[in-house]
Amino acid sequence: MNKRGMEYEIYFTDEKGDARRMAYEITDSDSELPTVIFVIGADSTLSETLNGLKHPDRIELVYIPVNVKYGFSRSLRLRSDPRAVIKGCLSVNGNRIDTVDYGVLTGENGELTRRFINTAGIGFDAELCHGIKNSYSDKMSSPTGIRGSLIVYRELLKALVCTKPVKGYILLDDSHRIEFNNLMFVSAHIHPYEYKFKLGSYADPKDGMLEICAISCRSRIKLLELIIRSRLGKLKNSAKVRLLQCEEAHIHFDRPCAVHSDGDSLGTFSDIDLRCVTRQLHIIR
Repeated sequence: MNKRGMEYEIYFTDEKGDARRMAYEITDSDSELPTVIFVIGADSTLSETLNGLKHPDRIELVYIPVNVKYGFSRSLRLRSDPRAVIKGCLSVNGNRIDTVDYGVLTGENGELTRRFINTAGIGFDAELCHGIKNSYSDKMSSPTGIRGSLIVYRELLKALVCTKPVKGYILLDDSHRIEFNNLMFVSAHIHPYEYKFKLGSYADPKDGMLEICAISCRSRIKLLELIIRSRLGKLKNSAKVRLLQCEEAHIHFDRPCAVHSDGDSLGTFSDIDLRCVTRQLHIIR
């Protein structure tokens, strides 16, 4: 980049929220927007960056993941070698732009709005995400290796114990309402994977649709069995599992439950709204 006389600035994040703040500061202008933003880190760093962008549809992003086994990078098969990615981006014909979807979660009464690149949900999976996030240091961007696997499965068992079934419903595209008596969780997916769990079996980041996964069962053993199936990539529609597609969804639980967006715990809500923003996220490969 120096050899080509290209202007650039480097920003380092130290703690949660830095990427969001920095992204907002460098795009808080209608006339002097950067051409390209490079993001090096985990999916959570990319998610923060998206939430900070003032004009997501007017920015091109280059994402260099530290781990290609999860979510966004796994779905798009992104490379993790910084030199190879940057060299490809600078070559005349060495890159292409993928224009993909992202989601928006809104809490009840509009109290909270959050964009998500991978997934958002309420119930068991949010409890699991909350536990995982609290179990590793701030400097560890995502669970990795043997230690990471142990953390995930330990928190999985803890979430199984804490989560209780609840009555609720899902309203799809303001037209189709589905009632449930024993909801364990409902998650919305842009990409198929949440960590290593394939909960959005048919999710496609370019189809303008959310993939909704609703698991309803009273038995924690049955829930564990279904989670294991998702880890093996074998989760399908059944009496306990509903895999649905929509552009927008309203989810109601009869009591407040944990909510997350891209693994970031957002507190507890009874109602959330979710929608898909079609192909407004530009990723240079």
